[in-house]
Amino acid sequence: MTFAKLLSATALAMGVLGAAATSATAQEKTEFKLAWSIYVGWMPWGYLEDSGIMDKWADKYGIDVEIVQFNDYVESINQYTAGAFDGVSATNMDTLSIPAGGGVDTTALIIGDYSNGNDAIIMKGTGGLGDLKGKPVNLVELSVSHYLLARGLDSVGLEESDLASVINTSDADMIAAFATPDVQAVVTWNPLVSEILGTNPDAVNLFDSSQIPGEILDLMVVNTETLAANPNFGKAVTGAWYEVMSLMAAGDETALSAMAEASGTDLDGYMAQLAATEMFFDPADAVAQASAGALPGTMTGVAEFLFDKGILGEGAPSADFVGIAYPDGSVSGNAGNVRFRFDTTYMQMAADGAL
Repeated sequence: MTFAKLLSATALAMGVLGAAATSATAQEKTEFKLAWSIYVGWMPWGYLEDSGIMDKWADKYGIDVEIVQFNDYVESINQYTAGAFDGVSATNMDTLSIPAGGGVDTTALIIGDYSNGNDAIIMKGTGGLGDLKGKPVNLVELSVSHYLLARGLDSVGLEESDLASVINTSDADMIAAFATPDVQAVVTWNPLVSEILGTNPDAVNLFDSSQIPGEILDLMVVNTETLAANPNFGKAVTGAWYEVMSLMAAGDETALSAMAEASGTDLDGYMAQLAATEMFFDPADAVAQASAGALPGTMTGVAEFLFDKGILGEGAPSADFVGIAYPDGSVSGNAGNVRFRFDTTYMQMAADGAL
């Protein structure tokens, strides 16, 4: 396997646009934009926009928040990194590798869930992980799928160099790609996992995120300086999110059916995906996850993986290149270069009923 594609538009966004994005957004303002992409745990962002719940909370705080859907996950993160958006739905790993690694100081405003089976390595035919040896694998390069692949291979004593190749494939193209004869295995996330497994009788789930619980966190991350200058932005977004979480926790079929339809499935299909997702409906549970003693170790492992693969920021000298701050004030990595922050301030406000 090679990593020639790592010096891509994504890497350029990381290295060239990062500092500009941070300084350009560090000001008081009243209009904000969030980007999101299709994933079971992020469907509430689309519902927030379509239902008017986001508008209600934004009006409460005298601001405007626009929530924009992207069909290409990595492109949504690139656009955030470039400063076109104030926040983006992203995993912990992709936040570290792209905006934080590129110099954009980024805060995890909301921990929505962790993947508990939603991300999977899928192969055509029968067999196990060991049968990936010598085969090409399609995935979204630089994404958490790359991490899942490495964790899976490691569990059977293989490395990525044992594969024929890793082929960068947009999530928007994954289903069509799997249907072609040349594609033998993919790594992707729901709803794509459910679609591929449900429509291809020869597809087998080799390894999924339920085998590494708590390692793949699904977040809404925002520009740290923008948040600091505009606390009402944090309050409005967090308040709106947890209103939808309360609807989901109560089994509100109107909300859940809308999310199901938007993700390309029916209510039963969406509920099946939710079953593979450890959603933090209660903000207190999200606070606990952010404050968990295991989180620094998880993030250190993620940083080591990214550095090993050459994608922890362009020219990163070590796995400690980026500092990651936690709610208790501790930092893993370089305390002089903190660019990723787990901050429970606004989730705690929601838990306390203070929004």
